[in-house]
Amino acid sequence: MIGNKNEGLSITLGFPDGDDYDNKKKQSVYRIWKRLSSLQRSLIFLVLLLCGISAIYIFPNLRQSHTTNTDQVDTAIRDEKDSIQKLVIEKDKEKADFIASLKRKHAKHQIDDLMKKVKNQNGNVAPPVKARGHGEDNVLLPPDDQKEQALSNDARLDHGNEDEDSDKDDNVDGQLNHPLKTVDNDFKVEQKENSAVYDYFSPYRKHSSRQTAVIDAFKMSWSAYKKYAWGHDEFHPISKTHSEWFQLGLTIVDGIDTAIIMGLKTEYEDARTWIQNDLVFTHDRDVNLFETTIRILGGLLSAFHLTKDNVFKEKATDIGNRMLPCFNSPSKVPYSDINLLTGKAHAPRWGPDSSTSEVTTIQLEFRDLSRITGDKKYEKAVDTVSNHVHNLPKKNGLVPIFINANTGHFRNSATITLGARGDSYYEYLLKQWLQTGKTNSMYKDDYKEAVDGMRSQLVRQSEPNKLTYIGELLGGRSFSPKMDHLVCFLPGTLALGYINGMPEEHMDLAKEMMRTCYEMYNKMPTKLSPEIVFFNQAKKSKDDLFVKPADSHNLLRPETVESLFYLHRITGDKIYQDWGWQIFQAFMKYTKVEGAGFSSINNVRSIGNPGFRDKLESFFLAETLKYFYLLFEDSIDYLSLDKYVFNTEGHALPIYSQ
Repeated sequence: MIGNKNEGLSITLGFPDGDDYDNKKKQSVYRIWKRLSSLQRSLIFLVLLLCGISAIYIFPNLRQSHTTNTDQVDTAIRDEKDSIQKLVIEKDKEKADFIASLKRKHAKHQIDDLMKKVKNQNGNVAPPVKARGHGEDNVLLPPDDQKEQALSNDARLDHGNEDEDSDKDDNVDGQLNHPLKTVDNDFKVEQKENSAVYDYFSPYRKHSSRQTAVIDAFKMSWSAYKKYAWGHDEFHPISKTHSEWFQLGLTIVDGIDTAIIMGLKTEYEDARTWIQNDLVFTHDRDVNLFETTIRILGGLLSAFHLTKDNVFKEKATDIGNRMLPCFNSPSKVPYSDINLLTGKAHAPRWGPDSSTSEVTTIQLEFRDLSRITGDKKYEKAVDTVSNHVHNLPKKNGLVPIFINANTGHFRNSATITLGARGDSYYEYLLKQWLQTGKTNSMYKDDYKEAVDGMRSQLVRQSEPNKLTYIGELLGGRSFSPKMDHLVCFLPGTLALGYINGMPEEHMDLAKEMMRTCYEMYNKMPTKLSPEIVFFNQAKKSKDDLFVKPADSHNLLRPETVESLFYLHRITGDKIYQDWGWQIFQAFMKYTKVEGAGFSSINNVRSIGNPGFRDKLESFFLAETLKYFYLLFEDSIDYLSLDKYVFNTEGHALPIYSQ
């Protein structure tokens, strides 16, 4: 609109300002509304109403949807956290339950079988349990010389040992609460050997301080042997020279599984390389069937089972085949010696007979060789020997120490002893029964009869402190109070038998004998046992035992340490570890050769001059140090006695189902 300002006219460009514009806008809207018909107004009201209703429903739902989605995410996160927490709790509970279950393993291990037998029998159910044995034949030495700890209710009482240097017999009052034993344990068990190989060389393995000391002793001996005698049978640490017995690298093959068990990778790899590249059986040289079986074949088999390395299996098969001609005697009782190159077997050079322990302590190894190769010829050969000896007449289950390979008969006038030439016959009766999953009762029956014979014919007590010992029957008739250190394999074997179903008095005898074997060390000035002791029987004796000058040497033997290992593993009583630690320290003090490992000594009665014999026996690495290491191991799962049986040279072989 155009007009004169003075006349009240104005020009409106469409952008008025101020209150005038607002008033005009309101009037314009009102005029428009007034111009609308009733129908139009109603429609507008309806649209507005619908919009309002929609707003009421849509906006809260959007807000609720957003909140719901957020809540769902939060809930999912919380649920996931709860699931993880529950899983952790469940795993912790499973772990706790598993640990608790270990304490009752033997009762739980046989409970199903027990219940079946109770239903089918009216006999009484006696109190099973848990797990070992050994003997080394000193007469057979060459001419130039290891999910159950002890049960949860085992008593852990204080034990007397305060006067270890006095002549008084120390008191051991620890008790063993025995788990249930079945009436008859002749049943098949599952294959005990794990298919998976344990990582013995894991960098995360832990060792106790005592185990570390034993490892250091092994490494020191191994290092000296490697430096001065690598590849040779025997090491002489004083003269730093070496010698041959069988020309088979005896110390390497005998000690390799100890290196594995201790987790010593470098030492193991050195030994494996030598065995693969340098161990041959083609030397024109006679070897002893027994010693070669327990040390060479046993060492190779154990290394194979611990590592699953076929190098050891192939070498074991080779040596096994080369020794089979020993069994081609008229009686099938094997000859004692054989030339591995020519295959010619014969009786020993010193006489017509074999030692009883020689022909009856090869069964574990040859049977295991059949199991890993699938060839039954090895097991068949040794089973024939076992069956033959089983049918021979005995004295209350006890056997003379000589047997003729041509006639197949015992020498009736021979001595009956659990020492040299006889010891491991008894050990392998029990262990063959265990190795075959307790399925052949012949071995169990012969073993039980033999222990009964020991108790009635050989067990005596010394004066004045009533030390229980095992004597001998000279000529099969006259009692002698002589006991070899070799007999100290017996406490471990008795305990192993007891936890596998033998009578309770076997365990009682095991503990009494363990005390005696410890005192054979404890009563000597050096705290080391002599090779042979004689026990006093006179009522007015001042000392329980005495030692002849010719018997005062110590050859670093393992039998006492071996039995200490079994007694500790079975009872959980730490007194056996303490006894073992005392013995180990004595070895360190009197048999250690600076810079050259360890040597056997001449006189355990002389602190000032024990005298080195200048010889490291291979069994010191294969057995003595191995059993020290296992003795100081508190875990019952490490080389479980439910899965492995140790041969008489300390080599671990698996337990089979039959």
